[in-house]
Amino acid sequence: MSIRFGYHATVRRDFPQLGVGVAAVADVDRLVADPRRLTRYTALADDRLAAMAEGEFPEIQAWRRAFSRMGLKPTQYRCAAEALLRRYKKDRSLPPLHPLVDLCNALSLGFAIPVAVIDRDRVAWPLAVRPADGDETYLSFGGAVETPKPGEIVFADADRRVHARRWTNRQSAWSAMSSGTTGALIVAEALHAGADDAIARLLAALDGEIAALGGRVTAARAATGPPAEIALR
Repeated sequence: MSIRFGYHATVRRDFPQLGVGVAAVADVDRLVADPRRLTRYTALADDRLAAMAEGEFPEIQAWRRAFSRMGLKPTQYRCAAEALLRRYKKDRSLPPLHPLVDLCNALSLGFAIPVAVIDRDRVAWPLAVRPADGDETYLSFGGAVETPKPGEIVFADADRRVHARRWTNRQSAWSAMSSGTTGALIVAEALHAGADDAIARLLAALDGEIAALGGRVTAARAATGPPAEIALR
């Protein structure tokens, strides 16, 4: 299966500073959870949270500015990395969900960068980050079917299913990891100064950790500026 992922011209025009990292992961069903490997990334979050609030991180401030530009109140709608950091700092732990999700959540905490984890078999490729037309469908984790408003930035596929709303705010239950997932697409996105270096380091960490847990990164790409399309196998 060929994964095709990219950004609409509007997103490329409005956010040219975006750093993007994507990876295709195979043998997801063979991953074995190892919480000990995640502590190096949560320790990074601990150190930074001891020095300042997550809202002061440059990575988070950049996403807040982006949300404001999209017409969203950034303290009401937060990027996934900020939401994770806020949840994590309450008791310095996150509930285990799935080996790949747990790893990507830890990486997101350590790098303060949103990381999406998408079941590749639940997507009608290509998948694009684009303004919604207003007739797409989104499945919440509570089971509700929603329709994003026209112009909202979403992850939408060829069947007009929305796999994330408000860009990096909230993923869909439709393509969430499950015990039957065998392949996944990982998307990391950053807007702050130094985003390219951070994305490269995150992808390198992802590759090593996936191998240690029993899976395989079959392809990975990093891009400076949002690409029109990236193809992975």
